[in-house]
Amino acid sequence: MEDLEARKVYQILPDREAAREGYIRVVDESGEDYLYPSNLFVPVRLPTAIVRRLRGPVRPRSAATRGTIRRAR
Repeated sequence: MEDLEARKVYQILPDREAAREGYIRVVDESGEDYLYPSNLFVPVRLPTAIVRRLRGPVRPRSAATRGTIRRAR
């Protein structure tokens, strides 16, 4: 797990298939998502105000990005 830092909060993405196999999909600093064993992580619920601040300002989507879907690997 050298790609991630210990005791750091990371975003996870829902992935039912991975969860059935004991994995979670984690977004790293590069913005890419990868599967890791779920037993290496502790789920944390943050207050809504903190989640908003971590996500940053909401930017309007341009016509070019509307309707595009980024598929997880």
